[in-house]
Amino acid sequence: MAKVKFETDRCKGCKLCTNVCPQEIIIIEEEANIKGYYPAAVKETEDCIGCAFCALICPDVVIEVFKE
Repeated sequence: MAKVKFETDRCKGCKLCTNVCPQEIIIIEEEANIKGYYPAAVKETEDCIGCAFCALICPDVVIEVFKE
């Protein structure tokens, strides 16, 4: 099982991670973060396969993927 952690206050909502997720479990939040951006988040953490494509493509390095 994998765990994904987003630093939502640093996320700019570029949507790159949403496009590369093979499970299509990353969404863009409806509420803005402290910088005024709409950050990405994982909606179904139990479906994450731990591929880390999201973390690799993130230009701001706000995503961490952990495998148990």
